[in-house]
Amino acid sequence: MQSFDVIYGRACKRHGGEEGVASQLAKPKSKAALKRIPDDRWLAGMTKAVFQAGFSWKVIESKWSGFEEAFEEFDPPRVAFFADEEMGRLVSDTRIVRNGAKIKATIENARFITEIAKEHGSAGAFFANSKPENYIDLLSVLKTRASRLSGGSAQFFLRFAGVDSWVMSPSVVAALKAAGVVDKAPTSKKALAATQEAFNDWRRESSRSLTEISRILALSADG
Repeated sequence: MQSFDVIYGRACKRHGGEEGVASQLAKPKSKAALKRIPDDRWLAGMTKAVFQAGFSWKVIESKWSGFEEAFEEFDPPRVAFFADEEMGRLVSDTRIVRNGAKIKATIENARFITEIAKEHGSAGAFFANSKPENYIDLLSVLKTRASRLSGGSAQFFLRFAGVDSWVMSPSVVAALKAAGVVDKAPTSKKALAATQEAFNDWRRESSRSLTEISRILALSADG
């Protein structure tokens, strides 16, 4: 497996040196900041990720104020109890994208947020206490307990929320292949475990976050 220094050096060569790479990096939020995020904002983030999957992000963004209104500001206990009447209203609501399966997923995710808030004190506490060295476990929780949050949709949700995370973009996959970690996009348990191990090694080597390493990998493969 390639060292992080080799990957970082390639990214710097392709993107204007250390300053050029640094200008394109973001860091995850602190645990304290994640804990302060209200439960409704976690549900809103999930909903945006679900509706953006396979659809125009610009359209979802342009309609977002309508989503907030239609889903009553994403109050989890309220949305969790949406019944047939609310479902019927939402599939006819022109303020949002009227996708029945994704609307149903939002209701199911409201129940998930309500459950983890009860278990951990708040959704923010749950996500803040997740460990980057076990990131694949967090992805597994979202895949099994939440609705329509697996693969890219889960990763983008976590990234935009500020959780330390990787996003398995085509460029990141290409970099992982070049580094000898995987031979294709990691989806199996074995490949995901190998990816986690590689990221953990690079974290120790570089003292950087998953978020930064993921972006540097992408930059190393660009062009």
